[in-house]
Amino acid sequence: MKLGITMSVYIARNFFSSIMLAIGALTAIAGLVDFLELFRRTAGKDSIPFHIVAEMALLKLPHMLETILIFAVLIGGMLALTKLTRSQELIIVRAAGVSVWQFLLPALALTFALGIFMVAIFNPISAAMISRYEKLDSKYISGAQSLLSISASGLWLREHEAGAIILDQPISEYVLHAKHISQHDMLLHDVTIFAFSNDKNNQDKNFAARIDAKSAKLEKGKWVIYNSISSRPGISQPDKQYITLPTHLNIAQIQDSFAEPRTLSFWQLNSFINTLEKSGFSALRHRVYWHSELASPFLLCGMILIAAVFSLRLPRRGNIGKLMASGALAGFSINFVTNLFHAFGTAGKIPVLLAAWSPAAIAIMAGMALLLHLEDG
Repeated sequence: MKLGITMSVYIARNFFSSIMLAIGALTAIAGLVDFLELFRRTAGKDSIPFHIVAEMALLKLPHMLETILIFAVLIGGMLALTKLTRSQELIIVRAAGVSVWQFLLPALALTFALGIFMVAIFNPISAAMISRYEKLDSKYISGAQSLLSISASGLWLREHEAGAIILDQPISEYVLHAKHISQHDMLLHDVTIFAFSNDKNNQDKNFAARIDAKSAKLEKGKWVIYNSISSRPGISQPDKQYITLPTHLNIAQIQDSFAEPRTLSFWQLNSFINTLEKSGFSALRHRVYWHSELASPFLLCGMILIAAVFSLRLPRRGNIGKLMASGALAGFSINFVTNLFHAFGTAGKIPVLLAAWSPAAIAIMAGMALLLHLEDG
């Protein structure tokens, strides 16, 4: 027997309402916990107004929703199937000759559409909001600021470094630009440095000098600049073998200054990855994140199959609490496997495609295998 359109819509509607209920409940709990954590972090900072803390909590909610979505789909799927099974509706449908795969198809289609919506539409909104959150966090709480920017023109880095001297001019700040970088030894190519000094009468920055060089290398506590020409208004210094500029940076600090993948829209990630790799940096972390976003609709479908494993046989076997706990444990296991594969992929231990797509494949294959074992059709 083929499942009718009316029944398909009814099943999909039940799944949608249950998943939305789970999303709302989990987001509210996670949001409350995060709000309290923000209050704890800002407890000793009297200068932070309440509306900033509230704004930060609201800005983080969409990202938290993306994080807990697989649990919401799992719990929502279990709630919907439990409700339909307890009301005998699925039992009647199955007695009429409808297989488990047929009545799960509307739920799978709904979940896949939800996954596409989250990636294509919701993710850009979430990325913009979490980016704003991190700016507020840097301004009011952590004080950490980005040191580096990557663009199509190359790498830009600004550093406050009082005490440096160029052409007998004391320097308070400089901006370094390089067209390309060799990440393994932090050697910059086609380097231009703009140096600035503080005005004696006010806080404005005055242009002090410019350095053009073929390359520069980051060493402990300094930039070693090779084959450089230094100049300032009215004065030019001929080629030098090398000069040095003091720095407090190291390789880890520079790499940590890149935009987090979560702060970039799904539609921006690919171009940012290309720019990052063109500049000479590794984009493994961003590639894993981009492919994991592509794989997320399939992972959500896998959670529906796992929910079915722990929900369809409740009236026959009892032990509802035990089976629900088993379902929750399965969800945490899938989440652990996902994070583990992503960590291996980011570290370069396994290929990016394997790291990003394996959790979805594991969830789908495990759900299908268990359903084939437990169900008769």
